[in-house]
Order: sequence, then structure tokens, then C-alpha cells
Amino acid sequence: MFRLDGKIALVTGASQGIGEAIAKHLAAQGATVVCAARTLSKLQAVADAITTAGGKADVLAADLADTASVKAAIATTIERHGAIHILVNNAGITRDKLLIQMKEEDWDAVIDTNLKGAYTAIQAATKPMMKQRWGRIINIASVVGQMGNAGQANYVAAKAGLIGLTKSVARELASRNVTANAVTPGYIETAMTAGLPEDVKAEFTKQIPLGRMGTGADIAAAVAFLASEEAGYITGQVLSVNGGMLMA
Repeated sequence: MFRLDGKIALVTGASQGIGEAIAKHLAAQGATVVCAARTLSKLQAVADAITTAGGKADVLAADLADTASVKAAIATTIERHGAIHILVNNAGITRDKLLIQMKEEDWDAVIDTNLKGAYTAIQAATKPMMKQRWGRIINIASVVGQMGNAGQANYVAAKAGLIGLTKSVARELASRNVTANAVTPGYIETAMTAGLPEDVKAEFTKQIPLGRMGTGADIAAAVAFLASEEAGYITGQVLSVNGGMLMA
């Protein structure tokens, strides 16, 4: 089940963390994965790991805050591989600060990368997906986009916006057999969270009924399902992968 043989998947923010886990999992399910991010050296390491494991991978430099760069990534994917079937909008940045202290450039940077970048990628992928009458758009939002979080007004606004964008796109593209869904991770173990003090991580864990932080593999499994043929009747949905932290 959930095989992706013959599918071409573009994963943004694939150089580390959740994006890396998604790229590796989709490749393990048979997809050819185009790994995109700003740093090619890190991307190449991910692609090499995929090919060593017997999968198929390619790399592209792309800056989600740069409209031309995003459009070029979609065009290059199609030029190299003949199609784009799966788009995973995962790339994101943070510029955390209380709203009263937040600079306008910090607001703009997060919105441009986390929300506008996804909009641009979706728009560029829409025509080829509609033409082939098959597509999967999967946006990686966040539990904080559903519940809010102090000190992250820009990030929360972007992730909440991504959820709304997902639902609108789902309605627009459904007649062409193109689905759009969002995955909202909770607290996930990444290189960033690994450096947190143990007492801080323990405090996070107290908020999670399943009693542990999530992993990149937890998110990747959800993405692979939504990208599959088996999920063809699911669109406009928000799949929460948060260990029960938020039950909406």
C-alpha cells in the first residue's frame, strides 16, 4: 500500500529535519524525489543517502522567498523528469519575537517564505497537474497555526494562512483529480529541538497525551499516505500529527 512508483515528487526544505525525512520516505515508496532548498551541499547529502538506499533523487537550489526561484524549481523539475505529480511545501523559517518587539522585516521574511513561497509553488504546479489530471499538493503547516503561540505571530499567521490556502486550492482543483491537504506537526524531534535543555523538553512532553515528541518519520508517513492513490478521495483536510496535543 501507499506505493508511489513512477511519481515525481518535489519536496521543499528537504535538506534537513522534517523535509529530509519526507524526501527519504517518499523515495523509499518508489517516487523520484527532487530535493529543493537553499543549500545544495546539504541537499546533495540527502540525495546521496536516497540513492545509496536504492531510491531515485535529484537536487535543486531554490529560495522560497524568491518568486523567480520557486517558479524555476517547478519548471526545472518538469524539464528534467517530464512531470510533477506530488508537491510538498515544507520549507519554512522562524523569526520569533513578541509582537510588540517584532520588526516588519521579520514579519515579511516569514510570510514570504512560509506562505507566499507555498502559494507560488502551488500556482506554478497547477497547470501541469491539471493537464495530467492527477496531482497531490501537501502543505506542512503546524499545530501552532491551529492554536496560536506567544512570540510567533508571524509564523502562526503564515501556518494558519497555509491551512486556508490548502482548503481553497482543494476546492479549485478537485474537478481535475488534484487534491490538496495540510499536515500539522506538533512538537517534533529535530536538530533544533535536540539542543533544548532536558527540562524544557520534559515540559513539552507533558502537553502530549502520547507521552513523547514526534519524529520526522511520523510526519513523513502521513505525507506518503496523502500522496498515494489510496488517499484519492481525501482533499481539503488537515491531518494533525501531534500525539494528541491538540484535538480539534
